[in-house]
Amino acid sequence: MRIVHLAAGAGQMYCGSCLHANRLAAALQAVGEDVLLVPLYTPIRTDEENVSIDRVAFGGINVYLQGRWTVFRHVPRLLDRLLDHPRLLRWVAKGGSRTRAERLGELTVSMLRGEEGRQRKELEKLLGWLEEEIRPELIHLSNVMLVGIARELTRRLNAPVVCTLSGEDIFLEKLPEPHYGEARAVLRERAADPAALVAMNRYYAGFMAEYLGVPHERIHVIPPGLHLEGHGGQPAGRTRDAPVTIGYLARVCPEKGLHLLADALRLLAEDRDLPPVRLRAAGYLDQADRPYLREIQRRLAGYGLGDRFQYAGELDRAEKIAFLQSLDLMSVPTVYRESKGLYVLEAWANGVPVVLPAHGTFPELIDETGGGLLCEPGDPQDLAAAIKRMIRDPDLAAECGRRAQQVVHQRYNTEVMARRTIELYRKVCSRQ
Repeated sequence: MRIVHLAAGAGQMYCGSCLHANRLAAALQAVGEDVLLVPLYTPIRTDEENVSIDRVAFGGINVYLQGRWTVFRHVPRLLDRLLDHPRLLRWVAKGGSRTRAERLGELTVSMLRGEEGRQRKELEKLLGWLEEEIRPELIHLSNVMLVGIARELTRRLNAPVVCTLSGEDIFLEKLPEPHYGEARAVLRERAADPAALVAMNRYYAGFMAEYLGVPHERIHVIPPGLHLEGHGGQPAGRTRDAPVTIGYLARVCPEKGLHLLADALRLLAEDRDLPPVRLRAAGYLDQADRPYLREIQRRLAGYGLGDRFQYAGELDRAEKIAFLQSLDLMSVPTVYRESKGLYVLEAWANGVPVVLPAHGTFPELIDETGGGLLCEPGDPQDLAAAIKRMIRDPDLAAECGRRAQQVVHQRYNTEVMARRTIELYRKVCSRQ
C-alpha cells in the first residue's frame, strides 16, 4: 500500500506530534509498507532518525504571505519554490520565536477552509504533485488542524484520509473571537471529511468526539509506540544521604506547569524529615518563554533554593535517556488536560515512577500501568504530598517504576503501533 503521511512541522521545537508522526512512519517502513513522510509548513525536527523527505509542502512562508496579501497568491511558481526551500524554512524558524496562537486566528480559519481558503494555491501544488508523481492509496494527516485539505485529497486522489487527533483543542481555545467561533464551526464541519480519526487514548477519543461533533465510533484508539532501543535501563538509584532528584521533561512553558513543581519543591524543602530534594528540568525553551523560566529561577533563589534547581536545556535522544535514568521520579504537572503524555511513557520505559495531575490522559495511563501517583490539578500542596509519599516509601516508587516499565515495553512499542495502524488502514481502504 502506498501511504503518504503529511506532518505539520514545528520549526526548531521538538514537538510531540512530529516525534509521533516520524516514529509511526519509520515503524510502518520497518514492516515493509511504502510510506512517504512529507513535512508541512517547516521541516520536522526529531531526536531519532528523520525519515521525512527533503521537501516541504504548504511552506510556512508562502502560507503566511498568501494569507496576508493577495499578490502572493499569484506569484510565479519559481518564487514559490524558493520560498519553500527547506534550508530557508529552517533558517527562518531558527531566527524566530514560536508564534502565539492568539495571533493566528485568521490564518487558522483560512487553512481549515481548505480549497475555499486563501492558501488554495498551496493545496493545488500539493495535489498536482501527489497526482502526477506519488499516486497514494491512503493519506494520513498528523493533526486535525490539517483537516481542511482532506476533502480535496479524497476527491482528487480517490484515496481515503486518516487523521490523528493530537491536542489541537489547546491551540484552538487560545484563539480570540471572532476567529475562535469561526474556527470551531469550520472544524466541526470538516471533521466529517476524513474516513477515520485516530486518538492515542480513550480519554482524548471521548473528549474529541464531543468537541468535533462526530460519532464516537469514527474515532479509533491506537496508543503511541516508542522506539525502545537504548531505553530499558534502571534509574541510577541514590545512596542513603544523596539528594532525591525530581525530573521534569517537557517544553518549558506555563501550560506544562513547571512553576507548580517549583512551588512543590519549596514545600518539600521545608520538611526537615525528608532528605535533600532537587529539581532538574529539561526541554525546549522558546524565546517568548524565557522570562517565565527566569521568574521561576528568581523565586527559587529567593527561597534559598537556587542551587536545588537546574535547567539542563534541550536534550538529544542519548542525553534524554541518560537524563531520565538519573531521576528518582518525574513530574510534569500540566495546567491543561494532556492528550498524549509521550514524555511519561519515556520515563516509564526507563523504570522512573511519576507523579501527575488527575486530569487528561494521566488517570488512564496510571490505571493501566500502576506507574505512579495522581494529585489534584493545579495544587502545589497536593503535588508535594504525593511526591513525599514516593520519597518516604522507596519500595512503592520502585514497584511503580518496575510495573510501568514492563507495560510500556509490552504494549507501547513501535511494532504494536504499526500493526494496529495497518489494520485500520486496511479497514478504511476496504470501505473506500
